[in-house]
Amino acid sequence: MKTDILPSTRNQTACVPRFSGAVCLLSFVALLCTQASKAQDDPLNTVHVPPPSTSTTAPGEPKGTEAPALNAADTAGKVRPGSVIRMNVDMVLVPITVTDPMNRLVTGLEQEDFKVFENNGEQKIKTFASEDAPVSIGIIFDLSGSMTSKLIRARESIVQFVKTANPQDEFFVIGFNDRPELIEDFTNSVEDIQARLATVRSGHRTALLDAIYYGVSKMKDARHERKALLVVSDGGDNRSRYTEGEVRSQVRESDVEIYSIGIFDAYAATPEERSGPILLNELCEETGGRMFRVDDLSEMSDIAEKISTELRNQYVIGYTPKEMRRDGKWRKVKVKLNPPQGLPPLTVHARTGYYAPLQ
Repeated sequence: MKTDILPSTRNQTACVPRFSGAVCLLSFVALLCTQASKAQDDPLNTVHVPPPSTSTTAPGEPKGTEAPALNAADTAGKVRPGSVIRMNVDMVLVPITVTDPMNRLVTGLEQEDFKVFENNGEQKIKTFASEDAPVSIGIIFDLSGSMTSKLIRARESIVQFVKTANPQDEFFVIGFNDRPELIEDFTNSVEDIQARLATVRSGHRTALLDAIYYGVSKMKDARHERKALLVVSDGGDNRSRYTEGEVRSQVRESDVEIYSIGIFDAYAATPEERSGPILLNELCEETGGRMFRVDDLSEMSDIAEKISTELRNQYVIGYTPKEMRRDGKWRKVKVKLNPPQGLPPLTVHARTGYYAPLQ
C-alpha cells in the first residue's frame, strides 16, 4: 500500500515509502562517471526524498577449506583501508545509510544535505553518488549445535538474500562451528550456493570470531571494490583462537561492511551468549553496517531481503583530506545530516574512520 510522508520544503510532491537498504561502496571511477541513480521499486518499504528540480548534483561440521591463520605477509604492501589510493588519488570514500524513525531507508537526499568531518575538521565533499554497483559478499553461516532448530529458516534466508542481490554480485559462504570452513568459494550462481547449503548440518560449538576473521581475510580475493559480510548467527563465541581484540583490530583495518542477522535466545545461559549480540552490533556499527535481530523465525527471509536491498541503495561521498600526512594513524570520520525541512529526525549510519596510508 502506498502512503504519503511529510512533504519536503523543496516544492516537491509527497513521496512514496518503500523498504530499501543500506550503504554501499562505489569505485572511484563510478563516482566520477555516474550520476546518482534512483532506487528501483521493490516490495519492501522506503522513504524517498525527491531531489530539487534545479539540482545538477549528480554435518556436524561444515565441509570445505579450513580457515588459515593470518600473518604479516597477508597484509604487507597493501593500502590501508579508507584512503582509496587505487587511482593514485588521495580520495576517501564514505558509504552512508540514512534511516527514519521507523527504520526505513531514506533515499533521494542531495549532496548539500550532508557534511563530513575528519578529526573534527570539516572536509569539502568532492564527489557524491548513489547507485546499485556490484558487491563482493561473504556469508558467515553459524552451524553450531544451537542452530539445529533454526537451520532450515536460516538456509532459506540466505538463499533469499542471494536471489535478491545485484546479478553482478559475487558471494562466498563460510560455515562455522568448532572452526570455520569454506563451503562455497566466490560465485554468482544462486543454484551452486543453494546446492551447497543443502548439504550442511549443525553441531558442536561456536567459533564466531574465527569465522569473521577468516571472512575479512578472504576478501583479499574479491573482484569488486565494495565488500560486505553477512553474519547469520544465534549466539556468542565459545571456541575461537582469535580474541575479540584481534578481530576488532582486523575489522577496523578493513574496508568491509558487516551486517548481521541475529537469532538470539531471549534468555542467554552463558556470558558468551549474552555478549554475542553486543559484539555483533558493535562490529556492524563501526563498519557502517547494521545488525537485525530476529524475533520471529518466519521473518528471517524478509530481513535478509531487506539487507540485500540496502546494499543496492546507498549514498557514497568522496573527499580529499585537508591534512595529507601519511602517518598510518587512525582518522576519525563523522557524517552529519542537515535534511530538508518537514522530514522527521533521521539517523546516519556510516563507517567511523580509516587508517591513513603509510606511503
